[in-house]
Amino acid sequence: MEKNKYTYVWVSLIILIFGIIFIPRIIDRISNGTVVESDRMSVKTNNGDLAYIVVNGEKRKVPEFAFINQDSLLITNNDYKGKVYLVEFFFTTCPSICPIMNQNLVQIQNEFTDFEDFGVASFTINPTYDTPTVLKEYAEKYGVRNLNWNLMTGDAQGIFDLANSGFNIFASEVPNAPGGFEHAGMFALVDKKGFMRSRVDDYGNPIIYYRGAISEEEGVNDHGEKEQIGVLKEDIKKLLAEK
Repeated sequence: MEKNKYTYVWVSLIILIFGIIFIPRIIDRISNGTVVESDRMSVKTNNGDLAYIVVNGEKRKVPEFAFINQDSLLITNNDYKGKVYLVEFFFTTCPSICPIMNQNLVQIQNEFTDFEDFGVASFTINPTYDTPTVLKEYAEKYGVRNLNWNLMTGDAQGIFDLANSGFNIFASEVPNAPGGFEHAGMFALVDKKGFMRSRVDDYGNPIIYYRGAISEEEGVNDHGEKEQIGVLKEDIKKLLAEK
């Protein structure tokens, strides 16, 4: 009995030590049963090659698309061959994140003015209102000067399919939402061969998208999410340098 008594004491002591050391760490990493997003979306400042986005064993390539731009010209994914470009989904009457996203894109545009092989593909999720004329005025208002920056409109279902299925960037018409739509404020980065690329997070996984709704100057938003415009600029430079 005396031996069993000491065994119980040692087991209790080990459990106590485990609780003191490891449980707080687990709590820090887990919220409501899932890994905290701010951890998952943090990025390494590495100098290595950017990762490919792999789905079912295949590198994820930009799907085919064809829409009308702000100059009433037909633009397809083939117009971006040989170019590094960013993809966003937005709408001109967005009262929340779109202005920040497009100010960030203009800032990026201005940093890469010497590169003819850099561009942006912006797709409106409110094509009924966002006609080529409206998109043209919007482009002029924000200072869009890059000839490879197309603000595109067209069939609404086609655009939603491109966002949700083609890029897996959420976009939907939600009547009760501000402006009538909801969408993710993310940018997708595409290389010269049409493959989606990104750097990896602290766990070695591709981050897939870059936060577009936090300015580089802001640094961190109200939810504790860090800006990624700075790292996005670094990664654009890496892809521009690829053959």
